[in-house]
Amino acid sequence: MSLGLLLAVVSTAAGQAATQPAPGDSFRAIVLQKGPLLLHLPGIGGYRGIDHRMLAGLRDAGVQGNFVVYDWTQQHPGIIALQSYQRNHQEAQRVADLITEHLEIDPTSPIYLTAHSGGCGIAVWALERLPPNVKVQTVLLMAPALSPKYDLSAALRHVNGKMYVFTSTLDSAILNFGTRIFGTIDGVQTIAAGFGGFVQPAGADPLMYKKLVQRPYQKDWIRYGDYGEHIGAMSRPFAAAILAPLIGPLPIALPTTEPSDSQAAKY
Repeated sequence: MSLGLLLAVVSTAAGQAATQPAPGDSFRAIVLQKGPLLLHLPGIGGYRGIDHRMLAGLRDAGVQGNFVVYDWTQQHPGIIALQSYQRNHQEAQRVADLITEHLEIDPTSPIYLTAHSGGCGIAVWALERLPPNVKVQTVLLMAPALSPKYDLSAALRHVNGKMYVFTSTLDSAILNFGTRIFGTIDGVQTIAAGFGGFVQPAGADPLMYKKLVQRPYQKDWIRYGDYGEHIGAMSRPFAAAILAPLIGPLPIALPTTEPSDSQAAKY
């Protein structure tokens, strides 16, 4: 089986795309609702069942707020999404604009950012593009498909709390062999950070890197449905038991809903 086909199989196994795009204005209106915002960026497969299950796990554990999925792949999932470098940076700017506008409308409500695989690159680039006074509270990166020596200093300056990174050396098909052939989301043909973790590069800000918390795979996470594969950290029980406590209950209780068409729409 070719690696490109394997990537496609992994995306399909994760679940079929759950939504279709809705008008950009409708999506923007949802993002700009007042109150705590949890913004999720899926991987190169687009919004799929694994994303739905992860968010459901957070809700199971009591995380409350406005849950929004931003599908940055523009319905062109897979290798096309991975290698669309210029477009991906444009998508990151759109995410940064949404975060900024949300905080302008509601400066007291926290924003939590979660991302999987290639979406972690969009998350990091969006953080880098935020104005100096704009920060999110917590960032969760699951199996990031960024190069391990990517300098996170600029992104971490826009995080009040911690940036948690979940890695696994069992994720070799995608984040070892796959990214060495097709490249990481930042265009480097190397083993991805989601395999063995980020390495602080020379010149990085050591003070900012104190906000980085890396969580290598643990065998006892099997009990939560995480077998160390590329989508393991996206399982519903894992999200409830391991991810949710890193966020904690959001301070303002809001009705939580399943991601709707508009919540997973393009902006």
